[in-house]
Amino acid sequence: MSGQERIAAAFASHGKRAALMPYLMGGFPDPGSSQAMLEAAVDAGADLIELGVPFSDPLADGPVIHEAATRALAAGATPHRVLEDCRAVADRVPVVLMVYANVVLAGGAEAFVRRAAVAGAAGLIVPDLPHDEAGPLREACQAEGLALVPLVAPGTPPERLAAIGADARGFVYAVSLTGTTGERDALPPDLAAIVERVRGATDVPVAVGFGISTSEQAAQVADLADGVIVGSRMVRAAGEGGAAAVGRTVADLAGALA
Repeated sequence: MSGQERIAAAFASHGKRAALMPYLMGGFPDPGSSQAMLEAAVDAGADLIELGVPFSDPLADGPVIHEAATRALAAGATPHRVLEDCRAVADRVPVVLMVYANVVLAGGAEAFVRRAAVAGAAGLIVPDLPHDEAGPLREACQAEGLALVPLVAPGTPPERLAAIGADARGFVYAVSLTGTTGERDALPPDLAAIVERVRGATDVPVAVGFGISTSEQAAQVADLADGVIVGSRMVRAAGEGGAAAVGRTVADLAGALA
C-alpha cells in the first residue's frame, strides 16, 4: 500500500474511539535510544506515529519540544538518522514525519520525499510551509504515494480552509488553539466547533493536536475527532523516563480511547 493508503487504513481500523498518534522527537534523548522510544510507543498501542525531525528554529513548537530538538541536535541527530528510526517501525504503523521546510527544501523537495519514501514514511507535516507555496512538495509527495498533511488553525478563514481541505491527503491536523505546542490544563471550550468546521471542509479524517496532555483530555478529543495527537507530554516522558515511560504513557492514552 502507498503511504496515503496506510494512513487511511490506520484511521479505519484502529479499534478505538479515535486513532492515537503520539509525537516523538527523532534523536531524543539521544540518537542511540530514540528508536527504542518509537518501538515502545508502538508496542503500547500507538496507531500512527508523528516523528519529529529536529530543527534549530522550530517555530510551531513550545519549550518542551524545542528543548528536545536542541538536545537531539547537540547529540548528533541528523535527518538521515531520523529516517533510519522511521524505517525501524514503518512496517508496523504509519509514520508521519513532522519536518520544517528548510530541512525539506535544502537538498530539493523531490529528493527529500524520495528518501522519506525509501525509509517507509507514510507522510509529511511541514508546519511552516504555507498552503499556497506547497504545490511542488504536494506533487512530489503524490508521486511517491506519501500524504502531505496540512495544519489548520482555529482562525483559518473559510475560503482558505476549503482550499486546504480539498488538497488534504491522509488527514487534516486541526490545531486546537492559537500558539505553540505544549501541555495545557484544559481543552479550548470551542474545540467541538473547530472540529466540525474542519470536517465540513474535507473528506479525510480530522486529527486534533496541541495542548492535549492527559488521558482525560485525550478521551474528550476522541469524542469529537478521528484522531488524537499527543506531543509535549510524550516528549517529556521520553526525557524523564526513557522507553519505559513512553510505553506507560501511550498505554494510558490508548486505554482512555478504548
